[in-house]
Amino acid sequence: METRLELDVLIYPDEVRIATPDDLRDWELETASQVSIPTVRLFVALYPYNPAAMSPNHETAAEELPFVPGQIIKVTGDKDADGFYHGESGGLSGYVPSNMVAEIPVDDEYLKHLLMQQGFLPVDHTGMSLTPDLSDVTSIPDSGVVRRMVALFDYDPWENSPNMDSEAELGFRSGDIIYVLGDMDQDGFYYGDLHGQRGLVPSNFLQLLPWD
Repeated sequence: METRLELDVLIYPDEVRIATPDDLRDWELETASQVSIPTVRLFVALYPYNPAAMSPNHETAAEELPFVPGQIIKVTGDKDADGFYHGESGGLSGYVPSNMVAEIPVDDEYLKHLLMQQGFLPVDHTGMSLTPDLSDVTSIPDSGVVRRMVALFDYDPWENSPNMDSEAELGFRSGDIIYVLGDMDQDGFYYGDLHGQRGLVPSNFLQLLPWD
């Protein structure tokens, strides 16, 4: 009975030798580091899209993602040769026409999570996005959707609030980073998020921070 022994061999310009377990482990780690991880980006829909009625590819319309203006879509990878991304939104996934959406320039993973939870961004009546440039705080207009702020003082709604409905407000401590969603209301309060907890926050207790 013939016995066969299989060995891994390393070939170099000046030598050939049998690979050791350490050699194989190093090779596996190097190979794993070279595997490309699909880039996840967020886009906002500029126009309504109904694949059944609007798709240029009638045979594959069922594989495309329907959406409405302002809807936030998570896109993985680059667009294909037909100009479509692959995206997810509202529990559905499918192909997304690139000419119907605009990218939201944000790299912060927590902010991406907040935007996906929010689900929508405002768009004006012409269909053009009002999405601010989140990569540069100096470019965020007054109508910006998300701002990053730091608390200057401690705030306990039960003790400090001027409002009767203080239970709708968010308590925080000096130094906390709060993500503010939307614009300030007529009473001088923002709607903010702190570690997943949301509520009204007084604008005079906060200071705007630049994006990292």
